[in-house]
Amino acid sequence: MRIILFLSLILNAAVALSETLEGYVVSVHDGDTVTLLLADKSQVKIRLAQIDAPESDQAFGQKSRQALASMVFNKNVKIEKETVDKYGRTVGTIFVDSIDVNKEQIRQGMAWAYRQYLHDQSLIQDEENAKQSKIGLWSDPNPMPPWEYRHSRKGQQQNAPPLNVSTAIEKPSNNQCGAKRYCKEMNSCDEAKFYLNQCGLSRLDGDGDGIPCEKLCNIR
Repeated sequence: MRIILFLSLILNAAVALSETLEGYVVSVHDGDTVTLLLADKSQVKIRLAQIDAPESDQAFGQKSRQALASMVFNKNVKIEKETVDKYGRTVGTIFVDSIDVNKEQIRQGMAWAYRQYLHDQSLIQDEENAKQSKIGLWSDPNPMPPWEYRHSRKGQQQNAPPLNVSTAIEKPSNNQCGAKRYCKEMNSCDEAKFYLNQCGLSRLDGDGDGIPCEKLCNIR
């Protein structure tokens, strides 16, 4: 009986590891995160496994996002799923035809090999090749890894004064998705981001760059 249970656990683990998703990329949030539209019209946020791209407000953050968008936006892709992270994102490797998009981001100098979660050691060599060629973020003589940047930013936020009512993020009451559907109905950029990211209102992001209502968010 124990042998049967053990074999069952192994089989279930193998199935989980081999799970594949297929869909259409409808949004690129940054250099390592996209939103996938599945055949049943549901949306899944995908975090690219084993890589870490610059944050959006870091140097090369927007270029990294653009590089990823050029490969996957408005395209049918396949995801080799690894796990689901603590934020509810599906973590996996994206393939467009035979192209390993995760690896390609590193090869183009648009992301780091994420040592903390790395299991494909070849990505370190890809990173070293990009670094030696001084392409992408490696054209900067001293680029800051995003995990260090997030840590420093977290420290700054902890030392910042508390938000008052006038500066608090505007969201629908009780953080529930309301009946708003258009940019003209949004009261702030933060409210528009909430409807895009939490409510799946993709019409707010017409060009698929991950930024809703660009006039409201002062994007030119």
